Amino acid sequence: MSSVWEYANPKKFIQTSDRVLPVIAAMAVLCLVTGLIWGFFFTPDDYKQGSTVKIIFIHVPSALMAINAWLMMVVASIIWIVRRHHVSALAARAAAPVGVVMTIIALATGAIWGQPMWGTWWAWDPRLTSFLILFLFYLGYIALWAAIENDDTAADLTSILCIVGSVFALMSRYAVNFWNQGLHQPATLTVKTDSNIADVFYYPLMVSIAGFMLFCIALIVLGTQTEIRARRMRALMARERMG
Repeated sequence: MSSVWEYANPKKFIQTSDRVLPVIAAMAVLCLVTGLIWGFFFTPDDYKQGSTVKIIFIHVPSALMAINAWLMMVVASIIWIVRRHHVSALAARAAAPVGVVMTIIALATGAIWGQPMWGTWWAWDPRLTSFLILFLFYLGYIALWAAIENDDTAADLTSILCIVGSVFALMSRYAVNFWNQGLHQPATLTVKTDSNIADVFYYPLMVSIAGFMLFCIALIVLGTQTEIRARRMRALMARERMG
């Protein structure tokens, strides 16, 4: 029986991901196109928010992926610290730009959605504030990788930063539950079905979330492959200089 740790071997990871990546990408495109067309063109306007509510099909998936990308980075960073598998560190590095883009989309769509509801583009709401701090942690993580020449040292320090930043990732997800104050609405999707949005919005939203998730996975896998090949190239160039 094969172990999951064998995929920590860079060669094995690239061989396996080359096979599954086209499938993931195709499923991502299918879900994204289906979910967004269904959501924007085949759902009614909300009785309070009008057509503005349809931004939910971009805002909620991007916000979830921004948080989950960081949590994935935390898991990969812990694996690096404990087992010293380079693929895990490089996967965390590859996930950071994806998380940044998802965070920017979530912040922008949240502002567009919130302005007509709250009368302002921004409020220092607990969830919004923690989400902004998470965005700054993403930027700091990427900058730290770029600032340190030795890959192993960079992986060590960014892993610590990633674990510290996980506090704000969790706060971004659960801030509404921690504090009763704030403009941000309660969670749209919960385990309590009576608290969820109406089915007419729920089902296309779930398809959109699946599309965003698969799209992010495809980008992270592709980015990890790129990081592995770049690391090999740097190693070869270093050997040539020494030779």
